[in-house]
Amino acid sequence: MSADVAVELMTEDQARTELARLSKIMLAANTDYYTAEPKLIDADYDALKARNTEIETRFPALKRSDSPSDVVGAVPAAGFGKITHAMRMLSLSNAFDDSDVEDFDISIRKFLGTHTALRYTAEPKIDGLSLSIRYENGALVYAATRGDGETGENVTENARTISDIPHLIPNAPDILEVRGEVYMSHADFAALNARHSERGGKIFSNPRNAAAGSLRQLDADITRARPLKFFAYAWGELSQPLADTQMGAINALKSFGFSINPLTKLCANPQELVEHYHHIEKQRATLGYDIDGVVYKVDDLAMQARLGFRSTTPRWAIAHKFPAELAWTRLEAIDIQVGRTGALSPVARLTPVTVGGVVVSNATLHNQDYIEGRDSKGEEIRGGKDIRIGDWVQVYRAGDVIPKIADVDIDKRNGNETVFSFPTTCPECGSDAIREEGDAVHRCSGGMICPAQAIEKLKHFVSRGAFDIDGFGAKQVEQFYNDGWIKEPADIFKLEELYGSGLQQLKNRDGWGPKSAQKVFDAINVSRNVDLARMIFGLGIRHVGDSSAALLALNYGSWDKFEAAMTEAAIGESAIWDDLLSIDGVGAVMAKSLVTAFHQESERASIDRLAEQLTIIDAKQPANDSPVTGKVVVFSGTLEKMSRAEAKAKAESLGAKVSGSVSAKTDILIAGPGAGSKAKKAADLGILTLDEDGWLDLIAPK
Repeated sequence: MSADVAVELMTEDQARTELARLSKIMLAANTDYYTAEPKLIDADYDALKARNTEIETRFPALKRSDSPSDVVGAVPAAGFGKITHAMRMLSLSNAFDDSDVEDFDISIRKFLGTHTALRYTAEPKIDGLSLSIRYENGALVYAATRGDGETGENVTENARTISDIPHLIPNAPDILEVRGEVYMSHADFAALNARHSERGGKIFSNPRNAAAGSLRQLDADITRARPLKFFAYAWGELSQPLADTQMGAINALKSFGFSINPLTKLCANPQELVEHYHHIEKQRATLGYDIDGVVYKVDDLAMQARLGFRSTTPRWAIAHKFPAELAWTRLEAIDIQVGRTGALSPVARLTPVTVGGVVVSNATLHNQDYIEGRDSKGEEIRGGKDIRIGDWVQVYRAGDVIPKIADVDIDKRNGNETVFSFPTTCPECGSDAIREEGDAVHRCSGGMICPAQAIEKLKHFVSRGAFDIDGFGAKQVEQFYNDGWIKEPADIFKLEELYGSGLQQLKNRDGWGPKSAQKVFDAINVSRNVDLARMIFGLGIRHVGDSSAALLALNYGSWDKFEAAMTEAAIGESAIWDDLLSIDGVGAVMAKSLVTAFHQESERASIDRLAEQLTIIDAKQPANDSPVTGKVVVFSGTLEKMSRAEAKAKAESLGAKVSGSVSAKTDILIAGPGAGSKAKKAADLGILTLDEDGWLDLIAPK
C-alpha cells in the first residue's frame, strides 16, 4: 500500500494514490475539526499534512486541484449564515525541532537581506477554535469562525455571550477586526461533562471539542450556559495601525479590554525562542487549558509586511509544535527499493508497533551512511552506533506518517544481529550500483535496461505535470511495459503504428473495451502537441523539476534552441555552458545533469526518437505591459531597500528574466555598492546600468 511507503522511496503511481488518500482523509478531518468533533488528534493531522507536503515537493506535477496544502479550515456549515472575511484567515507552517527554529530565523533574514538579529514574539498556541470579531466605530458588528479561510460562519450572538469579548470599545479605531482563539479551561470542561453526565447528555472528548461545539450552537442560550473564554493575539482589517510592533499591537488589544496570554514574551534571537518554548513546555500540564505548541512571529510589523505570505501561510510566523511520540520495536529486515533515478533506498521492516495512535511496520533508513552511524559529512550520529538486522530500535514520528529510526539500543544485542551489507549491484537488474563522490546514495547504472528505472521513468513521462495522457497512467505503463509494447517514451506514440490492429488487440484485453481503447489512442495523439516546459520535465532528467523545466523553457523559448544548447554545451568549458549557468535558478549540478543526458548516446537517441513524434510548442512569454517585460536583468552588489530575494521576485512578477551574470544578452544591470566586475563588464558592453533607486523608479506604477 502507498501509505506504507516512505516518500523518498515512492514511485509516481504510489505518490498519486497516496495524495488521493491523504486528500480524502485530510479534507474530511478539516470538516470534522472546524465543524464537528475531530476524529484525528493534532499530531496525526500534522503528520498527514507534512507527508502530503513532502510528496508534493518531490512530485510537484502530481499536486491535486483539491490539495489539502491549499486549504485553510473547512466550508462553513449550512446551519449558519456566512460572512466573508475582509482579510483571509490563514494557517501557520510548522516547526518540530529546535533546529527548525534556527532555520526559520535564517530564512527570514535571508529573505530580508539582513544580518542584523531580529526580535520575535513567542506565545502559547492555544488548542481552541479560531474567531474573528469585527468592530465598527467601537461597536461589535459581527463575529465569524475561520471557515475555509475566505468565508466563515456567523456566530455573532454566540460570541456576545463570552465574557472575554467586549461589546463596545470606546478607544478603538473606526474599523477593528480582532482575532484569537475560543477555548475552554480544564476545570470548566470537567464541570461541563459532569453536568451532562448527570442528566444523560453528550460527553465531550476534550476541551477543544467542547469549545467548538459550544460556540457553534444555533441557540445562543446554550452557548451562554457554556463557560467559554477567549484569548486575543492577532487582527484582520484595521482603519489605522495598532502599533509598530507585534508586541505593541498585542498590548493595544489588551488596552481595548481583551485577554492576552500572559506567557507571551519578546525574544531577542532564536535561542531565546527555544528557551521560552521549553519554559512553556514544562508548564504545559499546569496551565489549566490546552496548548499544542508555541507560535513565533517577527515583532517588527513593517518587516512582516515585507515578508508577506505564501499561498496559505505567512512567511513571518511559524508554530513550534510539541514533539510526537516515540516507541521501541524490533528491526526484522532491511529491503532495498529502486527509484526512477536509480537510487537504491533502504527500508526498515519492523515488528508492528503503535506510535502516536498509528500502527507502524516500516521506516526509512535513508542511505548507507545513516545505517552505519554517519551523516552526509562523515560525522558520527547516534554516537556512531550502526543499525543491524535484529536490533531493538527507537522509532519516531515527527511531521511524517512514515517514521524514522531515531536510535538503537546496543545493550539489548545478543549476538544474533546481522550487520547489513549495502548491495553493490541493483536488486532489479543486476547492474552495478555505484556511489559517486559527493552523492549520499548508490545508484543503479543500468539506466533504461533496469525494469524499475524504465517503468518509473515512463510513469513520470505520462504524469500530470509532464505529458498528462488521459487514460494512460501508471497502471497502463506497467501493463504495456510488461507485455513488451513500450520500452521508452517514443514507443507510446508508435502504438497504433506498430500495432496496425492496435485497437483490436487492446479492446479485447482485460479491463479494456472499444471505447476505452479508442479513448487512450486519441489521448496519445492529442498529447503529441506539447508545451516546451512539459517536454523538458517529461524527459525525467535528474534534478530537473517542473519549475526548473518552466525556467529553462522561458529562457530558451523553443525546443530547437534548447536542444542545440544542450548539444553544444561542454561541461565547464564553453560559452553556452556559461549561458546555462547564468540562468538564475540553474546551478552546476542541474546543468551537468542536463548536458550529460544529451551527451549520453543511448539517452540522447531516446530523446531524439521522442522529439520526432511530437510538435513541441514554443514557450509563451509572460503577458505583462511593464517596462521590463521580456528584459534580462542582473542584480549585483548590495541592495539597501530590499533583499535580493525580494528584488528577484518583483522583477519576475513584472515579466523580466533574472540572470546571475552579465553577458551580451543582459538588458539592465541593477548595481548596488560593491557591484565590482559586473558593473565594469556592463559598462564595456554598453548595458543600461541603474542604481537601486533608478530601478525602483523604473518599475514604479506610473
